[in-house]
Amino acid sequence: MEARRRFPSSKPPRPEEGLRNRHPAAAPVSAVIAKDPAAPPAVKASDALPLPIRLTNKFFFPLFFLAAYYLMTRWREKVRIGAPLHILNFLDMTAIVALVSSILYLLNFFGIELIQPFLSPRGAEDDFIPADAPEDSHCPSLCSEAAPTLAPPPAPKKAAAPLPPPPVPQVLTADDEEIVLGVLDGSIPSYSLESKLGDCRRAAGVRREALRRMTGRSLDGLPLDGFDYDSILGQCCEMPVGYVTLPVGIAGPMLLDGKFYHVPMATTEGCLVASTNRGLKAIRDSGGAESVILRDGMTRAPAVRFATAKRAAELRLYLEDPSISTPFPWSSRFARLQGIQCAMAGKNLYMRFRCATGDAMGMNMVSKGVQNVLDFLQSDFPTWRSSAFLVSVLVLFRNFCSDKKPAAVNWIEGRGKSVVCEAIIKEEVVLKVLKTTVPALVELNMLKNLAGSAVAGALGGFNAHAANIVSAVFIATGQDPAQNVESSHCITMMEAVNGGKDIHVSVTMPSIEVNPSLSLGAGGAARPARREGRQRGVPGANARLLATVVAGAVLGGELSLMSALASGHLVKSHMKYNRSSKDVSKISS
Repeated sequence: MEARRRFPSSKPPRPEEGLRNRHPAAAPVSAVIAKDPAAPPAVKASDALPLPIRLTNKFFFPLFFLAAYYLMTRWREKVRIGAPLHILNFLDMTAIVALVSSILYLLNFFGIELIQPFLSPRGAEDDFIPADAPEDSHCPSLCSEAAPTLAPPPAPKKAAAPLPPPPVPQVLTADDEEIVLGVLDGSIPSYSLESKLGDCRRAAGVRREALRRMTGRSLDGLPLDGFDYDSILGQCCEMPVGYVTLPVGIAGPMLLDGKFYHVPMATTEGCLVASTNRGLKAIRDSGGAESVILRDGMTRAPAVRFATAKRAAELRLYLEDPSISTPFPWSSRFARLQGIQCAMAGKNLYMRFRCATGDAMGMNMVSKGVQNVLDFLQSDFPTWRSSAFLVSVLVLFRNFCSDKKPAAVNWIEGRGKSVVCEAIIKEEVVLKVLKTTVPALVELNMLKNLAGSAVAGALGGFNAHAANIVSAVFIATGQDPAQNVESSHCITMMEAVNGGKDIHVSVTMPSIEVNPSLSLGAGGAARPARREGRQRGVPGANARLLATVVAGAVLGGELSLMSALASGHLVKSHMKYNRSSKDVSKISS
């Protein structure tokens, strides 16, 4: 046992920080060394060997292979000539001894951890404690020998920061305790705490404590303080008990339409911001990207049921007449009706209203305008109220819009902003920045984004990972993340140009739905990130600008990911940069 304790196993020593977690009162390694100048010489693993361990490794590794090769050759020769296998000469015996000794050495070097628990079971911590050291101490010499690059920093400011103290349990006042008990027994509804207490922060704390007692689960990993709960009252996220923090990275600058933009991206996926940043650099080094907006209009689609399909067709012809005048814009000074697209299913008529909504994303605005039209039709449309018509409004939103669901109507007709963004990447940039070639990118795009998506029956998914970039930008800028479903509809095209030397890259996104307005619209609270880049001018200019920035970021992300796939660097980069050795559960708690 004593000899075993003097030799380190193949398991690497624990880092210094892990020891401090196990022994909070223990001083750092550097402090131990400085305070004990008269300590005995350090115990090294090579002290028990006649040669340094690096030399013994160089000796036994070749010895094993040479001895095995010699014995196999001799065995094959004896079998060939029919000689007895048990008759050995001096070289044969020497080779057997060398093979056995090298096997024992290699077994001790690599496999001691496998057989040790069967020979003398004990804690795995014993491998790292010297024979003459107290149980709660740490041996700096073994750490220095095993990992010389982890020398203690000379300056205290570079020392590892201690772990944060455990969260202090929430202390409730007598009044709050009474309210918590009321929530638990059902006499006080949880949703009424804000109005009853008049303090949104206090209401969140009381609701949080009641939830903890009901579930028996701690919410210490969910922050409570540091958020303005008054700002979301009556706007979004009812009955809050805390908030979630997300890291926000910056990709860029992106050169788009002659101007530079920095793109915020909130994500927990490693390499996403770095990859998008690389794609934007390639675009910037090649002269930038250009964008064009094809359509700009939000949609809503009510459904109406008639007595007969003939009556439904009559209303369809009436609504699709471009000369009619409707009361649609009566409820808003920004809403402008662009057109009505109708579809029939038997005697049911679906009316898809497309409207300009200025800088607002506009679904609430369009909903009020659609309601005005329905009220107008019920009162003024010829024979609407006759007994032969027998009309009834089924529902204001009947999935012909189509909101927050993948739908071919959005892919074909568009919803929100329909944007095309393009760039020509020079050959030298493809080679130097993207680490691939133009022919490889063109072929991969055809096989993956076009043919592969077609085989999968994709609907609007003819791209590499547009949803990654759209979601990250949406969360960072306060958009509705659920609208990533249709906003990520994208087809990525790549084509060799200029004699095959350069590559033309484009993304076509027919339904980007954004709201850069500072007003609290579409159920979303205003966030500081929305104020960045806000401009004054024609209504809708900010929304169109944000949509083009989203498309430009998608163009950079598509270009970089496709390059990583073409060059075979994707898995390598994720293994290098997207692997964490930290215990996230302990950090959050």
